[in-house]
Amino acid sequence: MPTLERLGADHLRSGVRAFRDALRAHQQVINRLNVYPVPDGDTGTNMALTVESVCDELDGADAGMAQTCKAIAHGSLMGARGNSGVILSQVLRGMTDVLRDHESVDGVTLAASLTAASEAAYGAVMRPVEGTILTVVREAAEAATAAANGGAPLLDVVDAARQRGGDALARTPELLPVLKQAGVVDAGGAGFVLFLDALLHVLDGRAVPDPAPVPQGAAIATASGGHAGDTSGGADRDTAADIAGGAERTDLRYEVMYFLEAPDDTIPAFKDVWAGLGDSIVVVGGDGLWNCHIHTDDIGAAIEAALDCGRPRNIRITDLIEQVEEERWVREGVAAGGSVEEPPHVNEAVPTAVVAVATGDGVRRIFYSLGVQRIVTGGQSMNPSTAQLLEAVESAPADQVVILPNNKNIIPVAEQVPSQTNKVVRIVPTRGIAEGCAALVAYDPEATADENFDAMRLAAEQVVAGEVTRAVRDSACELGAIAEGDYIGISNDGILSIDVTLVDATTKLIEALIAPGHEIVTLIEGDGATAASTRSITEWLGEHHPDLTVEVLHGGQPLYPYLVGVE
Repeated sequence: MPTLERLGADHLRSGVRAFRDALRAHQQVINRLNVYPVPDGDTGTNMALTVESVCDELDGADAGMAQTCKAIAHGSLMGARGNSGVILSQVLRGMTDVLRDHESVDGVTLAASLTAASEAAYGAVMRPVEGTILTVVREAAEAATAAANGGAPLLDVVDAARQRGGDALARTPELLPVLKQAGVVDAGGAGFVLFLDALLHVLDGRAVPDPAPVPQGAAIATASGGHAGDTSGGADRDTAADIAGGAERTDLRYEVMYFLEAPDDTIPAFKDVWAGLGDSIVVVGGDGLWNCHIHTDDIGAAIEAALDCGRPRNIRITDLIEQVEEERWVREGVAAGGSVEEPPHVNEAVPTAVVAVATGDGVRRIFYSLGVQRIVTGGQSMNPSTAQLLEAVESAPADQVVILPNNKNIIPVAEQVPSQTNKVVRIVPTRGIAEGCAALVAYDPEATADENFDAMRLAAEQVVAGEVTRAVRDSACELGAIAEGDYIGISNDGILSIDVTLVDATTKLIEALIAPGHEIVTLIEGDGATAASTRSITEWLGEHHPDLTVEVLHGGQPLYPYLVGVE
């Protein structure tokens, strides 16, 4: 194909779509660039989903550069997933702020747009850190500007940006020791370089590079203690894009994201409040609508800050330690769920019914046996929507309903249901299956929703919960080094045990959870648990804690061989 000398609106649209396709092709490679040792890592997914939103917006936009740029800016703002997606949205927004005034773009204008992109990205984060996507975009813009000032044509300007951007990406480990330790480059920067590859593909037809084989042991550090992420709209276990938000390796546990409708002049004060609440802070937008992202230990304060200046909506909260990549498991759970026979009581009218979120045949059977009328299949990163929960509530055989989210991520989604139905709905904020089981022991179908809410919440609060999973890559925590394949025990306080054997990791976790006054330990077996390992754990409990009652349930949950509840 002939080389384009100017970039028009149609060419820009083609470049964005080529970028989306490239991100999808490289998605898993980029996703593997993560250091936290649970099966996740979703920078590539988040960037791809963000650009998917841009493409959807372009499909409904009128032709012309101004309309195209408006669609790119709006689509990326509204569809930004995770920290990497939010920063990428600012890169695209900065570029389009320049491009929208030109029906066709030459090298000088393209270079100016990359400079604006860099400035917008740096301006979006509170404490910019080099060695991230910020560095890659800035150096690409500098090279483009130098080429344009020397009279280079459009293709050479983009080529110069791509060359310098690639070089900057290769040098990111020299700027961030945590990347050098992991032996990898910044994943967000790698995603941006694909954007330049996509532009070159449009300009002269050259092929976008094929993805390298997925590195099984690769790891890239995240900003929040090495644990941050999002799949399918969840949180962002992102790479150094989080560090670009100004974060160092901390133990902040939660990712909070929402859209904030607020006057532009209130945002500086809002950012100041957030600066004292956490890190990895990115606030982008304008004209009364802002996309906000933070890692924090204080969820309530992070949301209350928005209420002081405007109205938050589409709130998403994710436990950065517990989130795992369960998409395949949840799809299988949906199929397997049909094999669990629904007991007769699920359609018998009662004053108050229960809707619970769960996956795994065994967990479903347990919940049905404890009186649940409706089960919505969901997992850590395939959280059910408000619409799915609402459908279950409406179909439940009662005018009053209690919802058990059984996952921190799902609680804010469930809280949207009461306003969408004429039924009385109460949300017991259960954060896991063990808490859900404890709450159901206190469930009385003949009582009111308010009475059940009080009793079930109190029962759930008596449970100290933990879970055991397996590390998928090398890492480290306060307890020491973690090797790929190690078993790790996790609670709300973080990683409490590490061991090469499932039994030892589980018993160490239980030991850390037990406190004076506890009477019952509940083990919920999941994928990876065996009769032998369960017997070893119960024998250990009998020897070391003979005063405790042990209950063993088969849950069949994915990725977690054991869920533990102590009460």
